[in-house]
Amino acid sequence: MRYKAKISYDGSLYYGFQRLNELPTIQNELEKAVSIINKKETFVKGASRTDKGVHAYGQVIHFDLDYVVPVDRLMRAMNAILPRDIRILEIESVRDDFHARRSALGKKYVYKINLGEYSVFLDRYYLQYPYNFDIEAMRKCSKVFLGVHNFKNFTAGERDNYEAVVKEINFIRNGDYLEIEFVGKSFYRYMVRNMVGAMIDVARGKHSIKEVEELLEKPEKKGQMMTASPNGLYLVCVYYTGG
Repeated sequence: MRYKAKISYDGSLYYGFQRLNELPTIQNELEKAVSIINKKETFVKGASRTDKGVHAYGQVIHFDLDYVVPVDRLMRAMNAILPRDIRILEIESVRDDFHARRSALGKKYVYKINLGEYSVFLDRYYLQYPYNFDIEAMRKCSKVFLGVHNFKNFTAGERDNYEAVVKEINFIRNGDYLEIEFVGKSFYRYMVRNMVGAMIDVARGKHSIKEVEELLEKPEKKGQMMTASPNGLYLVCVYYTGG
């Protein structure tokens, strides 16, 4: 029986989502819990391989069990086993052809910035950036990323294809707190953090919007811009057919 689960986690103490042999990761902890319940080694697949220090409100996973377990009981059992910084929010049984990553239609991320005074209590959950910069310039720069582009200069690692679609970038300001929402089909490694970094560099006058455009239009061109820290980034939700 295949199950789909929506989970949340505080990524502060983990080396990302993806399984690593000797280091704590979200996938490692989930697979420990599922393997205990299934009474044998059982693997978990996730919709997004979030990086070290990145959080999630709505990551999605799937896994297979050898027998049917009522979803309410399964959720209670998993939450009893998992560390307190990883929570199962919802579980449902799904068809065997459902895949958390391949079936996804898109994702939403949010990046959080504290523009006020530094707070020790926010350090794991916000980029703390108490400098004067032009938020309107950030908005203007964000429009450069909308649509279909080659994101080679905004991605870490080697890929066969760097093309991606960014559908929406929205800004929400609440006092000293700024949230930037990103909606798209897929986001590659460091892509959101590099877009945020580029926008901040433009807002502080370190680079121009034209320079950002050139990095998108000319993938062979090299340029150095800020990579925003992982602690401000959250996977909000994953979109699928039917919700």
